[in-house]
Amino acid sequence: MRRFDFPVDLPHAKAVNQTVAEVRRLRVSGIVLAVLFAAAAVWLLLIGQAWSFVVAAVVIVAALTAAWVAVWAPRKVGTIQHLYRDSPLVPAVVSELRPRGMTLLALVDIAKPETGVHRYALVARDVTAVPGHRVQVGERVPCVAVLSDRTTRNTSGAWQMVSPMPIAWGTRDASVLREAAAAIDETEWKVVEGKLSLSDEVAARDERRLVLDPKDLPPDLR
Repeated sequence: MRRFDFPVDLPHAKAVNQTVAEVRRLRVSGIVLAVLFAAAAVWLLLIGQAWSFVVAAVVIVAALTAAWVAVWAPRKVGTIQHLYRDSPLVPAVVSELRPRGMTLLALVDIAKPETGVHRYALVARDVTAVPGHRVQVGERVPCVAVLSDRTTRNTSGAWQMVSPMPIAWGTRDASVLREAAAAIDETEWKVVEGKLSLSDEVAARDERRLVLDPKDLPPDLR
């Protein structure tokens, strides 16, 4: 697994990193729901009827679940430094421009390390902006691939959740962006650039990814 170590600019990351923003929104939503469910449970208990006690029990469970999500989300994802340090470096290319941003198409090996094989997939992610990069189709955007599972019962040998996260969301240093791009094999960049026409197909899929047939890949990526 190829990694790229660099000093993360935390103020910059907190301001522009969409992954951080998504976790923050999930946490806030969990807190708000927990408070609303808790208030509803108190109201139901004050009614003092048999049916209200039953419904209150259900609502209390919902409140605890929402509170658990608010606590679990940041821990599940980890710190921004942890994500950049431990996630693999992957190539991504701007594949489409949209009114409020752009789509990145990345090439990611979604196979888990213990499988001993490669399973490359195209992964699409819509982003609002990528500082330090040109806003044009074909722009190379080095990323790390944030990999995780939804459940501990996944036995497929592939990560269930894959999300490209630009290096540019972690630093303002242009030299770091150049070093990251140069650390990725030219063969991988060429594969992504040759698949840009598949961007809409990838984005339309439920997981926003398309597993590639090994026969369609260069020999050194099979």
